[in-house]
Amino acid sequence: MNQTSEPSAWIVGIINDFIDNSPENTLKNKDNDRAFETPLVGFSSGDDPLYEAYKDHVGPFYMTPWEVVTVTFRDFTVKPGDLTVISWILPQSAATKADNRRETFYPSERWARARIFGEEVNVKLRKHVVASLTSKGVQSVAPLLTPQFSVRISPKYGLASTWSERHAAYAAGLGTFGLCDGLITPVGKAMRTGSVVARIQAPPTPRPYTDHHAYCLFFTAGTCKKCIPRCPVGAITEKGKDKRICSRHLFPVTKDYVVSEYGFDGYGCGLCQTGVPCESRIPSKKDAGTDHG
Repeated sequence: MNQTSEPSAWIVGIINDFIDNSPENTLKNKDNDRAFETPLVGFSSGDDPLYEAYKDHVGPFYMTPWEVVTVTFRDFTVKPGDLTVISWILPQSAATKADNRRETFYPSERWARARIFGEEVNVKLRKHVVASLTSKGVQSVAPLLTPQFSVRISPKYGLASTWSERHAAYAAGLGTFGLCDGLITPVGKAMRTGSVVARIQAPPTPRPYTDHHAYCLFFTAGTCKKCIPRCPVGAITEKGKDKRICSRHLFPVTKDYVVSEYGFDGYGCGLCQTGVPCESRIPSKKDAGTDHG
């Protein structure tokens, strides 16, 4: 297998170059605005104990990195420690965040576009990373793009899936979970995230936390809770987010609105990701009285 001499820097360069320079990074609006700003990139090892822990917590259907690769390539010579999970954070643009911050019930047009066309960018980025690695002789796969990816029901958590981009990002040291279940990262939680599993050796990114709620002011200081009133349908309480209530707002409420008002087939909300102290950064205790990051 042909490995690059400095895989981490090479992979970060591939991801950043795509988002910073590719015309594919677009909201597909009349001004052809960029969907995302420069990414954050992190790495975790395929034998990180967190992946087995996810399987235990979420359900037996949850795929470990080793399972993703062996099912994809039918290559059982690979060991979990041979694999690296490459994760990235795609920060929403300042304009997208500003627009959505002003909304109180429906998503702004930019936010809805970022949900649909921005995720198209994310899919293209996954494929671009896989193609770049494959060109170097490295087995790689984007878990969300495999036939095995699906939504399931977790005994503990209700709606779940066979792979979680947010949990991969958590393992890669890129962020921790907030009261609304969003991932709070160094660039905030107004973002999207993606990952690729590769048979390559890259040093894991240190995790600057041990608590999966370390960056949320509600869990660390008993304050903030700004995401609770930001939810237009009461899906967020001090007990967390009710996924069923959230989903019923997305479908059909926001979907019907986006189609009728913005003229494309889409949906979205993101109000709990904007207009809150963790919108654009990891909040500090002094941020508890502010409206946004």
